[in-house]
Amino acid sequence: MSRGRSHNPPRSAEGEPTLVELTALAKGRLINAVNAVNAESNEAAAITVDSVSLDSAAVEEGGLFAAVPGTRVHGATFAAASSAAAILTDEAGWDILAQAGELRPVIVVEDIRVVLGEVSARVYGSPSKQLTVLGVTGTSGKTTTTYLLEQGLMAAGLNVGLIGTTGTRIKGQEVPTSLTTPEAPKLQELFARMLAGGVTHVVMEVSSHALSLGRVNATAFAVAGFSNLSQDHLDFHPTMEDYFEAKAAFFDPASPAHAKRHVICIDDEWGVKLHARTPDALTVGTRQQEGVDCSATLVDVTPTGAQHISLSIAGQTHAVNLPLPGAFNVANAALATAMAHVVGVDVAAFLRGLEGAAVPGRMERIDAGQPFVAVVDYAHKPAAIEAALQTLRGQVKGRIGIAVGAGGDRDSSKRPLMGRAAAQHADLVVVTDDNPRSEDPAAIRAAVVAGCREAETGAHIREVKSRAEAIDQLIAWAKPGDAVIVVGKGHETGQLVGETLYPFDDREEMRRALAENGYRKGVDKHETTQQHSERH
Repeated sequence: MSRGRSHNPPRSAEGEPTLVELTALAKGRLINAVNAVNAESNEAAAITVDSVSLDSAAVEEGGLFAAVPGTRVHGATFAAASSAAAILTDEAGWDILAQAGELRPVIVVEDIRVVLGEVSARVYGSPSKQLTVLGVTGTSGKTTTTYLLEQGLMAAGLNVGLIGTTGTRIKGQEVPTSLTTPEAPKLQELFARMLAGGVTHVVMEVSSHALSLGRVNATAFAVAGFSNLSQDHLDFHPTMEDYFEAKAAFFDPASPAHAKRHVICIDDEWGVKLHARTPDALTVGTRQQEGVDCSATLVDVTPTGAQHISLSIAGQTHAVNLPLPGAFNVANAALATAMAHVVGVDVAAFLRGLEGAAVPGRMERIDAGQPFVAVVDYAHKPAAIEAALQTLRGQVKGRIGIAVGAGGDRDSSKRPLMGRAAAQHADLVVVTDDNPRSEDPAAIRAAVVAGCREAETGAHIREVKSRAEAIDQLIAWAKPGDAVIVVGKGHETGQLVGETLYPFDDREEMRRALAENGYRKGVDKHETTQQHSERH
């Protein structure tokens, strides 16, 4: 059959899979709307697929459309407009296709997501089996740990691919993606592209959603790393125990997503609990625990927040200059180092890469020559906000101000907890909008403000609808020796209100506010002050 692809990723020795092979793999039945297709027939065996997609509009000719049930409409509803050679769906999807008179071959399975990882991997030639894949899971620190892994592995002379919250990179080149952990078809396609591009090692974030929805099934992980667990995603997981169990699947040999080796940070109770289940895992700790395999301790902190740490692993101790501030980043560096060690990377070479590491939107300092510290961070959960503020408290002698909001259509129970954490550790809390999505922004702000007031700490609390104005007020409030931080969005460059994504970057807004308050490197303060007065 004709192909609509501009390139063909590498294939396994078996070549492109036929529908017969995929049907057997998925334990489904192969049918069409006219009559049953005999899975042993030449007609069925002759049909091959060379790509997979969950998006009907993006399916290429010769591809397989995975028609999954949606929250509102079943994906099979859109099959008619696709260029797919065949369709993978469930019984409900088959009913829709049959009524529409679908003539293309259809693989019908009980649960599409259970088999989609295996099917996608097979279609793209199981590329992860030819790569060294390092996966990081946990509530906080996934992005930073993967960045540290990327930088360290590159310093060790390896060709690296990265997949995560801030996007995807192939040997340093950006590739647009939309999810922390892409859906199974996109993920396997990315692996194939990376393999074709000469990548040898892939570091990736593995979210609880990805584990629960089977996105990483059939990925051959060389090592899984666990950072920590705190309240998040309770809109998706009914309880913290369920959230933990989703993460724990990454370390369970019975899970289709399990890794060969495991590294677990035991700084919190969840790490200790996970290690009890996975006793063969390499352990990481920053609290001088006995018997830990990789330990890291803080030696000194510079005025810029950079940290000198001592890291011990495999009988050797290394002095590391880590440019990232915060005790949590000491743990992230130790986790990354232990994971690299497990897959055979030279630790000394790896650590050299960490000394120049930077992570966009993670405790990212904005410097316009102002006499106070200004930071943007992705923290959007109570524990992360507390950690960020404690880090700043250790760096400055003055006051601390924070602009904070909560996202809509997400775990609503953490909103007052976020407000409480902010008020407990800051002198000024400016509650503002984050990404309200479909919810009423005022109601979200009210929940955060309520948490602030419950803290009863004496922190000054303001509510400002406009995020830009909240940043303006934060910068105008700051005095020499203070620190201010805007949390929640980090690296993001848009604000989602309803279904509209408006351009908005906390880092750029903070630079603007600093300039309008008279702080801009290389520009006379009188000039920017005059611009500020004219604007307002």
